Amino acid sequence: MSSVLYSLSQAAKIYPASELFLRHRLQIVEELWEAVLRQECGQKMVDLLEQLRALCSPEGQATHDQAESAVKLIEQLNINEAIRAARAFALYFQLINIIEQEYEQRQQLTRYSEAEAELEDAEILPNITYSSNQLENDAPVNRGIGADLLAKSWLAKEKDKQKGTFAALFPHLFKLNVPPQQIQRLIAQLDVRLVFTAHPTEIVRHTIRDKQRQVVNLLQKLDTVDNRSGSTLGGYPWEAAEIREKLLEEIRLWWRTDELHQFKPTVLDEVDYALHYFQEVLFDGIPQLHKRFTYALGKTFPWLEPPQKNFCSFGSWVGSDRDGNPSVTPDVTWQTACYQRKMVLERYINSVKQLIELLSVSMHWSDVLPDLLESLELDQSQLSEIYDALALRYRQEPYRLKLSYVLRRLENTRDRNLALYKRETPKNEDKPMYLSGADFLAELRMIQRNLTETGLSCRELDNLISQVEIFGFNLTQLDIRQESSRHSDALNEILEYLQVLPQAYNDLTEEQRVAWLTGELQTRRPLIPAELPFSEKTNDVIQTFRVLRSLQQEFGVQICQTYIISMCRQVSDVLEVLLLAKEARLFDPAIAVGTIQVVPLFETVEDLQRSRTVMRQLFELPLYRALLAGGYEQIKANEENADNIHATCPLTLNLQEVMLGYSDSNKDSGFLSSNWEIHKAQKSLQEIAEKYGVNLRIFHGRGGSVGRGGGPAYEAILAQPGHSINGRIKITEQGEVLASKYSLLDLALYNLETITTAVIQASLLRTGFDDIEPWNEIMEELAARSRSHYRALIYEQPDFIDFFHQVTPIEEISQLQISSRPARRPSGKKDLSSLRAIPWVFSWTQTRFLLPSWYGVGTALQEFLQAEPEEHLKLLRYFYVKWPFFKMVISKAEMTLAKVDMQMAQHYVQELSNPEDKPRFEKVFEQISSEYYLTKDLVLKITGHSRLLDGDPVLQRSVQLRNGTIVPLGFIQVSLLKRLRQSRNTAPSGVIHSRYSKGELLRGALLTINGIAAGMRNTG
Repeated sequence: MSSVLYSLSQAAKIYPASELFLRHRLQIVEELWEAVLRQECGQKMVDLLEQLRALCSPEGQATHDQAESAVKLIEQLNINEAIRAARAFALYFQLINIIEQEYEQRQQLTRYSEAEAELEDAEILPNITYSSNQLENDAPVNRGIGADLLAKSWLAKEKDKQKGTFAALFPHLFKLNVPPQQIQRLIAQLDVRLVFTAHPTEIVRHTIRDKQRQVVNLLQKLDTVDNRSGSTLGGYPWEAAEIREKLLEEIRLWWRTDELHQFKPTVLDEVDYALHYFQEVLFDGIPQLHKRFTYALGKTFPWLEPPQKNFCSFGSWVGSDRDGNPSVTPDVTWQTACYQRKMVLERYINSVKQLIELLSVSMHWSDVLPDLLESLELDQSQLSEIYDALALRYRQEPYRLKLSYVLRRLENTRDRNLALYKRETPKNEDKPMYLSGADFLAELRMIQRNLTETGLSCRELDNLISQVEIFGFNLTQLDIRQESSRHSDALNEILEYLQVLPQAYNDLTEEQRVAWLTGELQTRRPLIPAELPFSEKTNDVIQTFRVLRSLQQEFGVQICQTYIISMCRQVSDVLEVLLLAKEARLFDPAIAVGTIQVVPLFETVEDLQRSRTVMRQLFELPLYRALLAGGYEQIKANEENADNIHATCPLTLNLQEVMLGYSDSNKDSGFLSSNWEIHKAQKSLQEIAEKYGVNLRIFHGRGGSVGRGGGPAYEAILAQPGHSINGRIKITEQGEVLASKYSLLDLALYNLETITTAVIQASLLRTGFDDIEPWNEIMEELAARSRSHYRALIYEQPDFIDFFHQVTPIEEISQLQISSRPARRPSGKKDLSSLRAIPWVFSWTQTRFLLPSWYGVGTALQEFLQAEPEEHLKLLRYFYVKWPFFKMVISKAEMTLAKVDMQMAQHYVQELSNPEDKPRFEKVFEQISSEYYLTKDLVLKITGHSRLLDGDPVLQRSVQLRNGTIVPLGFIQVSLLKRLRQSRNTAPSGVIHSRYSKGELLRGALLTINGIAAGMRNTG
């Protein structure tokens, strides 16, 4: 088969050594892929795939002639041949993804080692003066010979150095003379939170992920053997050959494994999927993030204190997000918390067992402190069976004996947790156990202190302590999310049952609702009876708050204190949640102290525009301000000290979290308008928060695709308004993004490091370009024009809905068993308002339109340029160079435009449109196509690139590597969809005019969806 790769001799003339390694690995994988297909399917299938790939142009675009040839070839295939071809291409893409991911990890390791070496070479010398922007009582900044060396070193390697690492960040801050006291303040409040969600974008089965990991392990072994063969240590040729044979065996097993989910996953299945990344990577990896931070900080600012161990923490919606998912019940949320604790306790138990083996220190040769001996006496009285069994064995080994007691307490804690998971009454309540992670941590620290005081250390113990400090007994914090109307409907039913109001609650105006809610919140009167005589939906809302209370009592407040209101539009939406929280004793109105943080989620453009007003009205309510500040007495003290409103209020208090939704705002108004409205909302929310002395944390509801706020996180964070970050950020991570970022340790660490450095950099180095009013006015104009053009197609073009349902695989995607949540909102209507943003983006990605990520941008730019073509183009180019927000928008559009194949998209239109609909659908396509070419042309003019992604050759190579092979897979998908839909449209008699059953055709179509998703490296 003709390879998509250059030969090594050709590549050597063009590519650097690192690229040669990548191409060598790609060649190995392609050879293995062909060998597997030859063994499993025969030479005829290999020849067919070669023929199909030969129909693709080098640029990876499908031409008209190629489409005709491919259609003729594919139409001749029987269903088994078509399915095998689709599976073969899907396997190819996933193997390519593995190679690139491993290569990226290898590159990060290399760059990290180089950055560390550079820090070692640029030691700070003790020739010290004070920075011009420092106070004399601040720690000194080195401006002597060492500083000059550091600055020169930075300038010399700045272009080549990997951005987003701690090793690059701190010398950069040093060079720019950022006052150390500012850096220290920011480090002290640094709060990076990544929230895993269960949105239906993870299309790859858990079983297939296991196969992929095994392939990665074998490839890493092959690297080791190759490196040894090329070194003085030598190696045996048969070792590499043996590993290749194992790779071949593993890929053959993979080939014979079903790619499609066998059943619709339950919520607890999704919990297991999410926790897998903690089990395999994050639990052991996260402590290293703090070590990297501390090391890099100490090399440049040795006098500054590093952050808390848990400066980077994790949250989860899996098992707690009930917005539109009836499967997430109060019992499921309870089980999720127990499941998380089970996982973390098992990890601690294994670690303690290892420490027992390791800490064999004898009292014959080492002293111990009195506190350890006293604790052993207490343990003996509480766990006498352990003393009787082990006291003789460990009579001179106090650490082993102590850790044996610790182990039994952990095991008792685990057994009790298992009973709670099953909703059984624990039988071991009287046995010694740990009530919290803090109790366990205290014992570990006592052991650590004894070792330190006697001149010893234990890295394994230090690492375990870090894990407990970061993860506790809860692993992640669970966020509850529910749609706003569920709360108002529940209150409406409760109040109607109690006859409290003269009219229905839902019939009240917003002013009347706020007045009544504010009054009711300040009473001690219970509103909801213990027994619930309400509808199932209302009872579920009430029980959710009650289980939240139970969770906090059992696991501590940290397990679940965030309650997110989706589709939040007004003040009453927030007060309704507070009232329901009060009824569950999560909020005490007498002292205005609560254990719940209500988070409004503003999603649509109208909601984003209204967010400033909603938050201002909330902050003006004394009761709400008192809740944020921790009580009436606290807020009174703050107001008396108006010059320093934060003086008496810790950061954990007086904090308002606000979530901004990227998906629905994009679906509602298009890519450019959505990004601008979110940008504006952040600025205005920060202004409001500062006015009222409230700390703000923005929660970014980003998806995996650009159409849902995805894209490189580093650039996205730097593009945020600086004042809106201030060392705090919260971001959703979901679906295939989890696999791409957190499957490998070093990639996971690099991702977290880039996010953290971006937060620090955006907080300390504000460009000020966001505050230039004429620039904002231009962006406002561009966003309005883009939104108008987008909505003219999506919501005003009468043929668009039919076009979307016929030419994209939206209906087939909804049949993928990839999520416990439905693809549509409860209304069930087949319109855009009920369709969730994820399948919306997923469908456009499959057909190569990628419409949500760019449509409307070209027209907006063109209309702006028409007024003053030359001057306005210069201005837009200046924006691209200087304004991080504008560059981020254009770069994201450029990235998605590079993945668009308008010829392939046209093939979907021609083949999947009903004959009677083709004339009107062709007009819709022409409208879309015209906008694509216009947008592409203007993006290239602004960036100055000759081709898309010329500024990012690595990404350009990655896209081109896939584009070619996606084309034939797209042809196969269209053919199978066409046959499937023809079989559905047969006469009511049930006679199917096809050789194949609907089940076979659907299975084939779903397999092509898997394959294209792997090739695009994106779903929704």
